[in-house]
Formats: sequence, structure tokens, C-alpha cells
Amino acid sequence: MTGFKNFILRGNLVELAVAFIMGGAFATVVTATVALLMDIVGKIGGQPNFSSYTPKGISVGAWLTALIAFLILAAVVYFVIVVPYTKAKEKFFPAEEAGTPADIALLEEIRDLLAARGGRPPA
Repeated sequence: MTGFKNFILRGNLVELAVAFIMGGAFATVVTATVALLMDIVGKIGGQPNFSSYTPKGISVGAWLTALIAFLILAAVVYFVIVVPYTKAKEKFFPAEEAGTPADIALLEEIRDLLAARGGRPPA
């Protein structure tokens, strides 16, 4: 029973569950936003669904509709999720200064010790 309790209360499991639930809920918002923007494109272009568009008998309408929907989806995800998340992450969790890696620092210390000894071979 202790193992089960530890499994359920593990931080990663709870975080994963919350992320899954929030992702599903946010997918609805993104889908609605894409539909809204497709309607706006439709008002500008005359129709929101290009599926019936077939220039010279080639059915490119469904592909064109999917392409426009994808570009709108990518823009919504980028500007509504990625940009604010990146700014918040930089504000609340600033990146550590890039310093000398530990192995390089150790080699530099060895070099300096050897130079201090005058480059003499070990006795």
C-alpha cells in the first residue's frame, strides 16, 4: 500500500495529469480560435471553406483549407502560448550565467599548478 501511495503522490504524475487536462481544455480554445479566424478569412475571401475550389479540375481546396487552418493554429499557439511562456520563464526563472564547465576549470587549475612549479617534472 505504501508503494501505491508513493506512486499516486509522486510530483511528476500529478504534474502530468494537470498538463493533460489543461492541454485538452486548451485544445478547445485553440480550435474555437482557428474557427473564428477561418470565418474572418471567409468574410474577406468570400467563403471560409475552400474544399470546393478546383482550378482546372484539380482538387486543391481541401488542402488549401487545411493549410490555412494549420498556419492560423501555429500562429495562435506561438503568440498565445510560446511567447508569454518564454517571457514568464525568463522573468521568474532566469538562466544561470554561462560559466566555465567543471572539467575545464579543473584542467585550468592543473595547468596553473604545473606552471607555478616551474614546469619541473614530478620528483
